[in-house]
Amino acid sequence: MINNVHQYYTYILTNVTHKVLYVGVTNNLQTRIWEHKQKLFAGFTAKYNCDKLVYFEEYNWIQDAIDREKQLKAGSRQKKIDLINAENPDWNNLSANWYD
Repeated sequence: MINNVHQYYTYILTNVTHKVLYVGVTNNLQTRIWEHKQKLFAGFTAKYNCDKLVYFEEYNWIQDAIDREKQLKAGSRQKKIDLINAENPDWNNLSANWYD
């Protein structure tokens, strides 16, 4: 039997001043964060320089990740801040050593 491991991620990015929060979903977190850092796609994260990964969750099913993304996007800014503070109180860049 083949074990198909699915990995999907819901994540939160911010900018250097922590003024902007961006919620996204992907099946390859490392590649997607690199794309944000390189500003490969014009849009919100490129415009507001959101490339600091401060929070993420992992899921086995894409629909679960999408549902969580929608839940986070619908929530208040304070709920996102509380979530980040609970897991990453110093707001460290969780992808800081990924691209050495």
